[in-house]
Amino acid sequence: MCQWHVVASDAAEKSFRLPDGDTVTAWILTCNLDTFDLEAFRRDGQELPSWSVHRYRDELAAGDTFALWITGADGGLVARGHLTGTPSLSTSANEEYWKKDPGTRWYVPLIVDEWLERSVPRSRIIDDPRFADSSLRKQPFAGNPHRLDAAQWDLIANTLDHARDEDPTWHLKPGETIRRVKLHERYGGSGQGGICPSKRTPNVLIFTDSRSGHQHGYYDEWSEDGTFHYTGEGQKGEQVFTKGNKAIRDHSITGKRLRLFEGSRDTVRYVGEFVLDPVAPHSDGQAVETGGGPLRKVIRFHMVPAGTTSQAPEVPVGTGYRPVDENVQPAAAQPGTPDPDLTGRNLKAHRRLQNELAASARARGMEVLSPMASDPDFDVAWRDSSNNLTVCEVKSLTLSNEARQLRTGLGQILDYHDQLQGRGKGVRAVLWVEREPSDPRWINLCHRVGVTLAWPGQEATIFS
Repeated sequence: MCQWHVVASDAAEKSFRLPDGDTVTAWILTCNLDTFDLEAFRRDGQELPSWSVHRYRDELAAGDTFALWITGADGGLVARGHLTGTPSLSTSANEEYWKKDPGTRWYVPLIVDEWLERSVPRSRIIDDPRFADSSLRKQPFAGNPHRLDAAQWDLIANTLDHARDEDPTWHLKPGETIRRVKLHERYGGSGQGGICPSKRTPNVLIFTDSRSGHQHGYYDEWSEDGTFHYTGEGQKGEQVFTKGNKAIRDHSITGKRLRLFEGSRDTVRYVGEFVLDPVAPHSDGQAVETGGGPLRKVIRFHMVPAGTTSQAPEVPVGTGYRPVDENVQPAAAQPGTPDPDLTGRNLKAHRRLQNELAASARARGMEVLSPMASDPDFDVAWRDSSNNLTVCEVKSLTLSNEARQLRTGLGQILDYHDQLQGRGKGVRAVLWVEREPSDPRWINLCHRVGVTLAWPGQEATIFS
């Protein structure tokens, strides 16, 4: 494994008592990302069985507690756990993640009790007066382990307990607008480009704009897997993980929060905080170069909202409908994918139904919509001349998947309907399926919860 260090004041006692009377010995373990690929380690779902130690090997014991720390300017706390035994001499259990051969070392067995979704920035720990005399500041590259004293562990434990809380320095709420110049004055980051990591605050400011992005080959949109696909930066040539792309990919390790905005210039609207999908954080796509150049490889980040991102009532719903490609072959299903619509025949049927429904709505004079980043990921919606909004979830049906598809679709459309309440004069929910269900109880069930269940041939019931 990569070398972790435990850091503490030289004057610290070997252990201390907690308020509940328990006696603990606490450590910080630190990792250099230039030595060990922790991002890949976590992405692959690996367990951390042990870590290398150099000093105090006769003092490390089962039950000792620790926090994991990434070194460097973008480092910070990433996890907490406890030791499960005493050190032994061995080779690494995760050799493939080392960037150079670690050889034979002393390793102490441990268990990580909690990985943080994003790290706690180093400044929140290292700048605290309680760490003024610690070797985390004075000897950051000293051999491990080093102890934490009671005051230092109290700071770390409290910080970890509140790691999921919203950043108290962030004041924008989802749906609020702000001049982009003012946004960067307040939170840092470059005023140009679509991905703007800040050096002053723990944020990566991200901008999506359907009005201008397409000319650069950037098609940001909700995908069938429920994630928002955001195209990385780089207008010419193949996109790689540098600069802003690297900042997004590594945000959970560096502790940066992904802040998504709609619009790219003048006044922008805050959508909310997002995180990368832990199962499939990104994929490769293809897009033309700026100005209509050749196709090249681009990065598609798979982002999901971090908690609630309910928008203000005045936030408009949707953008012009984007027909979906009915000929696209589905990618290999990700582990745990719950929706049968994402595979083979069902995906093609789903997309055909969706495009046909959108065409029917347009033929009846409706304004047909696809979701923007600030919207729930509905399939299609439309607005009539009186500004009444209908939101629709589309589902393919076969005899083998009918019950699961109807359950899934009903749950989705109820969620979308609830999120869009207040953002239209009236909001109606439709579950549009491939054919009439074989079990008629679904029609009454949907009616009882305010959802219209319909299928091809019943257009009059949903456009009336």
